[in-house]
Amino acid sequence: MSGSVSGLVRDEKDAVATRSPVKRSKLRLYDLIPTGTLGLRTRRTRAVLSALGIAIGIASMVAVLGVTRSSESHLLAQLDRLGTNLLTVVNGDDLGGTEVALPATAAPMLRRISGVLGVAPTAQISTARVYRNDQIPTGQTGGLAVRATDASLLDTLQGSLKSGRFLTSADAPVAVLGSDVAKQLGIVRLDLGTRVWLGGHWFTVAGVLDSFTLAPEIDRSALVSFAAAKELLDYDGAPSRIYVRTDPDQVTQVAGLLANTANPANPFQVKASRPSDALTAQIAVKQSTGALFLGLGAIALLVGAIGIANVMVISVLERRAEIGLRRTLGATRMHVAAQFLTESLVLSALGGLGGVLIGSGVTVALAMAQDWGIAIPPSAIGGGFGVAVVSGVLAGLYPALRAAALSPTDALRTTG
Repeated sequence: MSGSVSGLVRDEKDAVATRSPVKRSKLRLYDLIPTGTLGLRTRRTRAVLSALGIAIGIASMVAVLGVTRSSESHLLAQLDRLGTNLLTVVNGDDLGGTEVALPATAAPMLRRISGVLGVAPTAQISTARVYRNDQIPTGQTGGLAVRATDASLLDTLQGSLKSGRFLTSADAPVAVLGSDVAKQLGIVRLDLGTRVWLGGHWFTVAGVLDSFTLAPEIDRSALVSFAAAKELLDYDGAPSRIYVRTDPDQVTQVAGLLANTANPANPFQVKASRPSDALTAQIAVKQSTGALFLGLGAIALLVGAIGIANVMVISVLERRAEIGLRRTLGATRMHVAAQFLTESLVLSALGGLGGVLIGSGVTVALAMAQDWGIAIPPSAIGGGFGVAVVSGVLAGLYPALRAAALSPTDALRTTG
C-alpha cells in the first residue's frame, strides 16, 4: 500500500516538473515606440496641434533667453570697447535747457587730479545755430547745437572720424560735424568747397565724426575751435561740459573729487556722471524685461501641457475598446500605462524640439537684423527641451494611470 502511495507521489512530482511554465505577456522596448505612437499616427492633426502648444511655450522661452543674452553681449562688448572710465562734468541748465558755463579754470584744475588721463572741455554756444545755407529760416534749427572745443576731444572720447580731419588750434572759420548733423544737413561727402552757415558766418567743413555712443550730444553738434568761437561767436571762454578720461582703477576716487575741483565755490551746482551707466542700466532693464517674457513663456508652456493632458484623457476615452482588447489578450496594466505615457512623451518631445528650433531661429533673425552677435545659452536649448519632456511626462501620467486602471470587461463594455 505504501509502495503504491509513494509511486503516486512520484508520478505527481514528475507531472509538475514536466508541466509547461505559464507564459507572461511581455512588451519589448523596440515594440513600445510603434505601439505608443499609434494614436499620434492615426490622429495627426490633433497631434500637431497638441505639440504646437508645447512648441509655442518652449519657443518663447528660448527666444527670450537668446535675444536677451545676445543684446546683453552686444552692450557688454560696447562697454568693453568704449570703457567705463569716461566721466562728464556739467553745470546746471537754465530754464531754456541751455548748459550754464563752468568756471574757466575748471578744465586746468581737473587735469591736476591724480588718476586723470585726459580732459576735454566743450562749450555750447547758445546764440549760434548751424544751417545748410543762409537761405534757411532761422527758426528751423532742427534741434542741432553748436559747440566749441579743442583737439583733446577726440582722444578723450576715443572717437574717430568718418571723413576729413579734426580741429586744430589754428583753425578759424572751420567746423567738424557730428554724425547726426551731417546726416540732417544732407552732407554725404566732403569736397573742398563744402560749407555750412553757422552763427551768421560761413564755416568750411573739415570733417565728419563717427557716432559717439557715450556722448550723443556730440552727434547732434557742429564743433568749432575755441579761437573761432571767441572771434566770431562771442564766446566768453568758460566751458559748459567737460569730458574726463580716468585710470580704470581710480574711477570712483576721481568721480568723488570732480565737483569740488571744477567749481570750489559752488560744488553743489556741478553734476558729475558716468555715461557708461546708461548702458549698464539698459542691461538691467533688458534682464527685467526678459524675466517678464520668460514668465509669459512659462504660462504658454503650462497651457500646452494642459492641452496634452486633455488630449490624452480624450484618447483614453476613445480607445477603451482597444485597451480592453489588449488587456484580454494578456497585456498588463503596466503595459497599457507605458503605451499612453510613451505617447505623451513623444508628443511633448516633438513639441520641445520644434520650440527649440523656432526659438533659435527667432533669436538668429533678430540678432542679424540688429547686427548683434548671436548668443543662445546652451542651458536654454537643453533646458527648454528637458522642460518640454518633463511637462509631457507629468501631463500624460494621469491619463496613463487611468487607462491602466480600466478592467478588460469595463473597457469592452459599450458605452452610450
